[in-house]
Amino acid sequence: MSWRPTASLEALGRRAAMLAAAREFFASRGILEVETPILSSASVSDPQIESLVTQVAGMGEFHMATSPEYAMKRLLAAGSGDIYQICKVFRDAERGRWHNPEFTLIEWYRLGFDDAALMTEVEALVGCLLAPRRLEAAERLSYSAALQRHAGVDAHAASDADLADAARRHGIVCRAELDRDAKLDLLMGLVVGPRLGVERPCFVCDYPASQAALARLKPGLPPVAARFELYLNGVELANGFHELVNAGEQRARFDQDLTLRRVRGQVQSPLDERLLAALAAGMPDCAGVALGLDRLVAIALGAPRLADAMAFTIDTA
Repeated sequence: MSWRPTASLEALGRRAAMLAAAREFFASRGILEVETPILSSASVSDPQIESLVTQVAGMGEFHMATSPEYAMKRLLAAGSGDIYQICKVFRDAERGRWHNPEFTLIEWYRLGFDDAALMTEVEALVGCLLAPRRLEAAERLSYSAALQRHAGVDAHAASDADLADAARRHGIVCRAELDRDAKLDLLMGLVVGPRLGVERPCFVCDYPASQAALARLKPGLPPVAARFELYLNGVELANGFHELVNAGEQRARFDQDLTLRRVRGQVQSPLDERLLAALAAGMPDCAGVALGLDRLVAIALGAPRLADAMAFTIDTA
């Protein structure tokens, strides 16, 4: 049993420098640093995410934050203005080369921004943190174009059979019964994503409406969400939205998530009624994004895995 850290001391020094640079970046733009609780009585409804649960004596079951998003939106509704947070988050069933159940997010919200404006700021922050490495200007590619280019399918028009055929053509064998979005996720995760951001950063934007999560929908057909993800060296780094602020629509989406979780046999987590109340009270128009610090540090180091950017992983803690 080794007691030594998984990252070198040099790597931890680079990580500390990147954290300091991130705080300087936000301070220079007048963005307030905040802290929100790790424990909550409610949990995320997203079928792609599972929360970790703990017990508090005399108070019952609490969920460990998978993101600070809900609490930060309550601050926005209370009039905080632009805010950011650098914090630990926790997700169950996430282990692997680029995953650890405990990891660090940089999450921030900008009033008056849409998804396009926030992509520009994300690109600026990433360029700042990776200095002195110089990055080419980021590519902006629609979700549909990314699937067409790298998987050979039309994300909006392809049938379920077409998506299954595309997976087989790329050597993916899946015996589980998957719904349409799960098939798209499979292609994005195993075929498309690893091919993105190889020569320059790549923003994938305009996700299908069915994958809007907490993003608002854009006008026009086919319906797409004001959502983006950032890829660099084939690794997903960030996920951002032009935020949905309509409480009724958000509740309907949460209910849809819970229905899907029930169909898939997943845990039925309690909804965050305080978030919904904050939306109903009035959250300002804004865009928000979460960026994985550990992955960005690994890329800065040229490391092939997350463990090289973290003092200890779950296997060594």
